[in-house]
Amino acid sequence: MSSSEIQKTRVINELRGFIRKLLQDPKILEQSLDITRRHLAEGSRDDLMARIANEISETTSVHIPEDPAEHSEADKLFLELLREVVNEEQALY
Repeated sequence: MSSSEIQKTRVINELRGFIRKLLQDPKILEQSLDITRRHLAEGSRDDLMARIANEISETTSVHIPEDPAEHSEADKLFLELLREVVNEEQALY
C-alpha cells in the first residue's frame, strides 16, 4: 500500500469515528455550530479556528487540538465545514 493510500485510510477511519460520535450524541453538532456562530467574526482564520477548536474540545466529547498545526485532516475538514455552514446561514439572512 502506498503512503497516500495509508493516509486516506487513516483519514477515513478518523472520520468514521467522528461521525459515530455525532450519531451517539447529536448535541455535539448543534453545540459546535453555536460555538462557530459566536466566534466567526473574531480574529484571523487560524486564530479563529484555534478558538473554535478549543471551545468545542472544552464543551463536547470531541477533541480537536487548539494549535492549528496539530489539526488532522479530519479536524480541518470539520472546522471548515462548520465555517461554511455558518457563512451560508448568514448569507441567507
